[in-house]
Amino acid sequence: MLSAQSKQQIDREIAKYPADQKQSAVMSALRIAQEEHGWLSQPVMNSVAEYLGMPAIAVYEVATFYEMYNLKPMGRHKITLCTNLPCALSGATRVCEHLKAQLGIGFNEVTADGEFSLKEGQCFGACGDAPVLLVNNHHMHSFMDEEKVDALLKELKS
Repeated sequence: MLSAQSKQQIDREIAKYPADQKQSAVMSALRIAQEEHGWLSQPVMNSVAEYLGMPAIAVYEVATFYEMYNLKPMGRHKITLCTNLPCALSGATRVCEHLKAQLGIGFNEVTADGEFSLKEGQCFGACGDAPVLLVNNHHMHSFMDEEKVDALLKELKS
């Protein structure tokens, strides 16, 4: 399930840890596997577990604990909105309702065209920029409001 290229990337992550602790690279290995497959199916997680020499249940525990891992197919653009207290107090609740209305979906859903999915996230460590959201786990957008959401959605659609 893991390509040779993914295994090379995982090997680079494993090299950061003592030789007898390669399971410490599990988060990076899951990220790499998710980038390759788009989401983490049970067979993909089993491949990660086998490659790292650890029990599959330990890999599942990590994948289900952290929000950045997709356990089912997501839209091409995964939008994760922080709803923790600082973001909520700074307008995330309004932004959330606006996003849901614009996309026609709720949290953990995918638009009919497969373009967007919406997830609820917890603290991205940017409370001073609240409310914040992440696109595809990599691109943070700060000080979000309805106007900025509309502009972002328009940009992502093009």
